[in-house]
Amino acid sequence: KIKKNEDSFLKKNNIINLYMKIIRSFTLLLALILTGCVGNMNPTGGNSNPNYPYFITTEPMLVKKIMVPKGTRLTYNEHFFVEGEQEHKMSEQRLTSIKLPEGQTINWGGVPVYWIEKFFNSEMRGYTVYADFDKLSADKKTRFAELWQSCSDGLSITIKNEEDWSFDKNNIADVESCSVLYQRYFKEDEKQQTFLNDVLAELRKVASK
Repeated sequence: KIKKNEDSFLKKNNIINLYMKIIRSFTLLLALILTGCVGNMNPTGGNSNPNYPYFITTEPMLVKKIMVPKGTRLTYNEHFFVEGEQEHKMSEQRLTSIKLPEGQTINWGGVPVYWIEKFFNSEMRGYTVYADFDKLSADKKTRFAELWQSCSDGLSITIKNEEDWSFDKNNIADVESCSVLYQRYFKEDEKQQTFLNDVLAELRKVASK
């Protein structure tokens, strides 16, 4: 009987722990949405609605002060009846995403990145950068890159000038989040704030060019 009670207690405890993990994950996701660090739910268009307009670059070009290669997908927000693939590049003021061709990256803060996506919340100036750390050699890895990689997800950056998505430290205001694990939103969480402060400090040490 004692054994059964212990098993029952452990089972209930495991269920409670599972519920707590689910609630925490949901809370972190909600925080991402509230802070605007989550991009468009359907940034690449496709069959679902809305079908955001996009343009595939036919040659290397400068976009948001970043030189992107041929084949880069530029996605824009909704604009009247404009949707799907476009024949020409649209206004950068409407740009919501820069996604490089599969397997290609650009250098952003010494880190190879393949996707930059504007914050969903239009009241916030910034974007989330996604890295491919498999393409970063150990001898070129900085402390900034190590901290970012430890999050295993996107790094959200707030900026001063929305027309510049390059790694210009003078334009970078703050590190808003690193995956769902570290968020400025949780200002009373010392661990999260300290980590983001460390990322920002190490980012400032990286050469802009």
